Amino acid sequence: MRLAQKVALITGGSSGIGRESALLFAKEGAKVIITDVNDAGGQETLAMIQAAGGEAAYVHADVSKAEDCEQMVAFAENTYGKLDILFNNAGIMHSDDGNAMDTEEHVFDLTMNINVKGVFFGCKYGIPAMQRAGGGSIINTASFVAHLGAATPQLAYTASKGAVLSMTRELAVIHAREGIRVNALCPGPLRTELLMKFLNTEAKKQRRLVHIPMGRFGEAKEMAQAALFLASDESSYTTGSEFLVDGGITAAYVTPE
Repeated sequence: MRLAQKVALITGGSSGIGRESALLFAKEGAKVIITDVNDAGGQETLAMIQAAGGEAAYVHADVSKAEDCEQMVAFAENTYGKLDILFNNAGIMHSDDGNAMDTEEHVFDLTMNINVKGVFFGCKYGIPAMQRAGGGSIINTASFVAHLGAATPQLAYTASKGAVLSMTRELAVIHAREGIRVNALCPGPLRTELLMKFLNTEAKKQRRLVHIPMGRFGEAKEMAQAALFLASDESSYTTGSEFLVDGGITAAYVTPE
């Protein structure tokens, strides 16, 4: 198994990429700590792992709060003795996120607090745990919009994911010789509840799909497979990378037929 003897903490584990990654990591032998603000969804993920014979635990954590992130890392170490993998995956895409003129300050601030400060807090408390463990792998969920402007305006989200990408690069450089790898997973448009709620009309969906050479939305399970590679020792020489898993959208120059 690719993650045998590893302890992984996954934020935003109640649904989408977080849930699929938790299920896959556990299947591959990791002991998984699931965190979320959605306790019901988090407990569902936990039950799914346990039903499949995996080992996991759930802890409530709002990643926009430093104390919650400190406590989730402490929970991981207290429960399983160490932390090897940190997947800073929790994020939001607010339905009122638009252009600079339309987006309210509170929407911008909320997006930054969860999507950017959540990664910062995860690393602030997770990195010392990895130093104690002798190394580890950090995966931060960014997005293809860290590279491209979005066809449907979502300024706060796009800015937040650009920040995650920049933070990932710097952390990778700082901690490379400590055996701590830091990489950004950059999904393309996915068929997840998060994006489908934002692209809430067929016209909005088509505005995204027309730019994707593969002609479809990605699936959360496909992102989990990419995260598994970054979490495993198979990516031992990979740090500071921008792992684009996007159906070709960032490679496309013209709209495909």
